[in-house]
Amino acid sequence: MARYTLDDLAQMVDHTNLKPYATDDDMRRLCAEARQYHFRMVAVNQVQSRLCAQELAGSDVHIGAAISFPLGQTSIAAKEFETQDAIANGATEIDYVINLTRAKAHDWDYIREEMKQIVSICKDAGLISKVIFENCYLTDEEKIALCGIAKEVGPTFVKTSTGFGASGATVEDVRLMKAHVGDVVQVKAAGGIRDADTFLDLVRAGATRIGCSAGIPIMQEFERRLQAMENDYFEL
Repeated sequence: MARYTLDDLAQMVDHTNLKPYATDDDMRRLCAEARQYHFRMVAVNQVQSRLCAQELAGSDVHIGAAISFPLGQTSIAAKEFETQDAIANGATEIDYVINLTRAKAHDWDYIREEMKQIVSICKDAGLISKVIFENCYLTDEEKIALCGIAKEVGPTFVKTSTGFGASGATVEDVRLMKAHVGDVVQVKAAGGIRDADTFLDLVRAGATRIGCSAGIPIMQEFERRLQAMENDYFEL
């Protein structure tokens, strides 16, 4: 078992607002909340990278740009350009969606090349990369194949979901992904994570990042539990 302080758990949170109608004020609020609660990252649509980078200047909160989001149905060249543009505008982490059409066709050479190109751009810039599978549309065998490619290519994370698919993160998926990437790649859980118990279950299953828009009420619940326990850490 490992010990997690409130700040340790906050540092797992990718504080998320990916709504297509999010305003500049919404982004400023998201960034201010991320500073206040010491979340690891703000997860935003790529076009919001510059504003969030300005709002978070001088802090240690990362700016995570979603690439080819949420469908993943753009060319490798388009994803490369979007990634480079996000980085040029201040993004410090990249979460890109795989081409699900090619994954469902089991065109693993295409998926491997796509992953290599995006991960290479991130590695050259010294930045974190995350590969979004969108597990709700995949069989376990397809998830395992994707994990094998990720283990070979070496992104920083594989990620369960966009949050815009038919369902989001599950403990079973996190456990499956962790089992097949081992310690080479980390696992991010995202989509439908709205309460403290789900958060903790996903961490126990092997997730080291949690993407959610409910980070604040979850942290507040953790704080209440720690106070009730008269303790300053959880053992998971």
